[in-house]
Amino acid sequence: MYHTVEDVYNRTARSSHPYSDASYIFGLLGQNGLLGREKIQELAAKLEIPRRKGQDLVQWLDSMAIPLSDKDGEVLDEPRILQAISRDRGWMFRRLDPLRLDMDVVTKTLPASFARRRFILPYAWRGNELEIVCYDPLDKELEEDLQRVVKATMRISVTPRKDIERIIQEFFDFRQSIAAAQNVLASPTVDISNLEQYVRLSSPEGCPTDAHIQRAVDHLFHYALDQRASDIHIEPKREETWVRLRIDGVLHTVYRLPKVVHEAVCSRIKAISRLDVAEKRRPQDGRIKIAWKDTEAEVRVSTVPVSFGEKVVLRLQSAEILFSSLDELGFSPRDLEIYERFLARRHGIVLITGPTGSGKSTTLYSTLRHLATPEVNIVSVEDPVEMVHEGFNQIAVQPQIDVTFATILRNILRQDPDIIMIGEIRDLETAEHAVQAALTGHLVFSTLHTNDAVGAVTRLRDLGLAPYLISSTLIGVVAQRLVRLVCPACREPVHHQAGVLTALVSDPPGEGVTGWAGKGCSRCRGTGYFGRIGIYEVFPVSDEVKGLIHEGAPETTLRRQAFSEGVTPLTADGFRKLKEGMTTLEEVLRVAGGG
Repeated sequence: MYHTVEDVYNRTARSSHPYSDASYIFGLLGQNGLLGREKIQELAAKLEIPRRKGQDLVQWLDSMAIPLSDKDGEVLDEPRILQAISRDRGWMFRRLDPLRLDMDVVTKTLPASFARRRFILPYAWRGNELEIVCYDPLDKELEEDLQRVVKATMRISVTPRKDIERIIQEFFDFRQSIAAAQNVLASPTVDISNLEQYVRLSSPEGCPTDAHIQRAVDHLFHYALDQRASDIHIEPKREETWVRLRIDGVLHTVYRLPKVVHEAVCSRIKAISRLDVAEKRRPQDGRIKIAWKDTEAEVRVSTVPVSFGEKVVLRLQSAEILFSSLDELGFSPRDLEIYERFLARRHGIVLITGPTGSGKSTTLYSTLRHLATPEVNIVSVEDPVEMVHEGFNQIAVQPQIDVTFATILRNILRQDPDIIMIGEIRDLETAEHAVQAALTGHLVFSTLHTNDAVGAVTRLRDLGLAPYLISSTLIGVVAQRLVRLVCPACREPVHHQAGVLTALVSDPPGEGVTGWAGKGCSRCRGTGYFGRIGIYEVFPVSDEVKGLIHEGAPETTLRRQAFSEGVTPLTADGFRKLKEGMTTLEEVLRVAGGG
C-alpha cells in the first residue's frame, strides 16, 4: 500500500512496462501536478498490484474521469497521461487531427485488420522515411512486423489509443464504402439512372452500391457534426470530388473522392432531402432532419450545376446553438439591456444586420424563443425555414407558387399575430408590408444586409421607404459579426501596444492591453481558435435620431448622433472581447475591419 507521493515515486521500477507500472504512473502524475497527494493516495489504496499486474493503467485511469487538481471542469485523460510518460521517456508524442491526415497514406499503407489489432497508423511520408503513430512504442513484435510489411525506414511517435481507434473507424470504413461503390459504378453495365431510382425508393433489390453510398453519406454527416462544422461542401472537379468542411468560419478540405461516386453521393443526398433526383440542370433546395447523439440537427441542402457537375452544400444547424439564451450570444451588459428594451416594446420594427454567416439567424431564433409564451402568437415567414420550432407558426417562402414575403404579409395580419418575423427585407413591397404591420400594433423582426447598424436606415431609404415611415416604426437596429474564440487549451498571454489598438478604438490605454492568443494545439487543429461568439453594435432609435431620420439627415449625421448617445461600434465591442481574453486583435480586424 502506498501512503505518500514520495513513497509512490520511490518505488518506480523501470524494468516493467510504464503503462502497467502504478508506481511510475502515479509518480509522474504527482510530479507534473496533474493529481494532488490525497487523490494519489486514494487511487493507490484502490489498486491491488498483484491482482492488476500487467493491466493497462493508462486506460484504467482514463475511464475513471478523475478531476484535475488545478483545472476546473477538466479531467485526467489518456492524452495527458501519455504526454507525461512520453516527456519522461523521451518519446515523440503526437495528437491526430483528421483534417490534416492524408487518407491515401493512412488507408493504403497497412491493412485495416493489422492497424486495428496493433493500434497503429501510418502518419506521413517524410521523403523515404515513414512516420508511424502507435499506442505502445515498446512493442518489439510490432516493430519486427512493421519492418516486414513496410520495408522502409520508420520513425515512431506515440498517440492516444482513442485517436487511433477514431481514425481507423472514420477513414477505413469510409474508404471501404467509397471503394466498394467505385468498383460497381466503374462497371459499364451499371445504369446510373436506375441507381438513382433505387436509392430514392430504398428498394431492397437495389444496386449493390446503395448500402455503400448510404454508409458514406451517413459518415459525412456524423463526422461534420462531430467536428463542429457549419457547412459541408461537395464540389466536383475535373478528375475528383472535393469534400470540404467549414469549421469556425474557415473551410478545410477533408476528402478527395473518386469522380465516379460523385453522382451517387449527390443522388443519395437529394433523395433523403426530397429533391428531384433526376433534375440536374436547375438549382434545388431541400432539408433533412437527422438524429445526432441525444438531439437532432437540421440540414439545409442546396444543389447548383457547376462546370464539372452538381455542387452540393449542406448547412448544418444544431438546435443547441440556434436556440441559445440571449446572455450567451456575446452582448455586453449595456447592449443586452438595450436589446431587451427593444423586446419589451409592443409594436415597431427591430432589424438584425450583417453579411451572410454573421449569426443573424441565431440571434433571431434565440430572440423568438425568449419571447415565445402560450399568451403570444408568433408568426415567421422564412426562406427557407432554418429550424422547425413548435413555439412558432413558421411559413416557408415558395416563389414557384407565388408564396413570397410580400404576398404572405398581405394576409398574415388575418392570423392575429402578436409578433412577426420576416426572414429578410429584400424589396420595397416587403418593407411597406413590414411597416404596415408595425403601424397596426405588431412587433416585427427582420434582417438586412448592411455593414453597420446605422446603415440600415440608408438601406431602407434606398429601397424607397418614406423617411417618416422609418422614423415612426423603427425601434432599433443590431449589427453583428462572428469572431473566433481563443482556444482555452493552448492560449498564452500577448501584449498589444497602444499604437496597433487604434485600428479598433480611437483612445486605447497608453500602456496597451494584454490579451490572449492560441499557439495551436490538437484540440484547435493548430489554428489557436475554438468556437465563435458575436460582436455587436446595438443602435436604439431615440427621439433625437427619429427627428434626424424624419428630416432626411445623411448617414454621417445619424452615426455621429448614435455614437454621442453611447452606441458601441463593432470594433469597440471587439476590443472589449480582446481585453477579456476572448478573441485576438487579428480576428477582430479580419471580421470587422479597421475603425
